[in-house]
Amino acid sequence: MNTIFRKSMLSVAGLAFAGGVFAGPIAAHANPVDAKPVAVAVQSAAPKPQGEQSHITLNDEQTANVKAIIAATKKAGLPERAAVISIATSLQESKLENLGHLGDMNDHDSLGLFQQRPSSGWGTPEQITNPEYSTTAFLKGLKQVDGWQDMPLTDAAQTVQVSAYPDAYAQWEQQATDLVAQHWNS
Repeated sequence: MNTIFRKSMLSVAGLAFAGGVFAGPIAAHANPVDAKPVAVAVQSAAPKPQGEQSHITLNDEQTANVKAIIAATKKAGLPERAAVISIATSLQESKLENLGHLGDMNDHDSLGLFQQRPSSGWGTPEQITNPEYSTTAFLKGLKQVDGWQDMPLTDAAQTVQVSAYPDAYAQWEQQATDLVAQHWNS
C-alpha cells in the first residue's frame, strides 16, 4: 500500500474515531427516535479501472486463450474478478499469446501466457506453456494474496508476478473486464 493512501486511510479512521468519541456521549443521552427500518441497496462493484486503458484486437488464438483462462478460473471455483485479473495480467505479459522461448528477445527463461519462469518454480516449460496449467499456477498465487478481491487489479497482479513494471497491468483492466463479460457464460 503506498504511503499517501495509507496516511489518507489513517486520517479517515482517526476522524471516524474522534466523531464517535464526541457524538457517542451525546447520542447516549438523546431521546429515542421512532424510526422505521429503511431498505438500502448496496451494489458490490469491482473497482474502476485505473489510468489510461489500452486495447488490442484479438485473433482466434488469443480469443481461445481468453476462453482457456476463464475455464481454468471456473474450474478453480473462483469468481469473475479472478478471471479479469488473470486476463489483464496475460494481456500485459504476452498480449494473450502463448509465447515459447524468444531467443535474444526473451526475458530470462519466461514462457507462456503469463511469462512464468521454470527457474522460479512455476513449472516445466511444457507445463507453463499449457494455458490451463499456467492459469491455475497464476490463480494459486493470487489466492495467497490477502484481499486480492478488493485491491486494485495492478496490485493483485504485481503481488503474484513480481514484475519490473508493477503498474503496467492496470492499463488492461477494461479490456479484461469486457472479455470476461463477453465469454464467462459462453
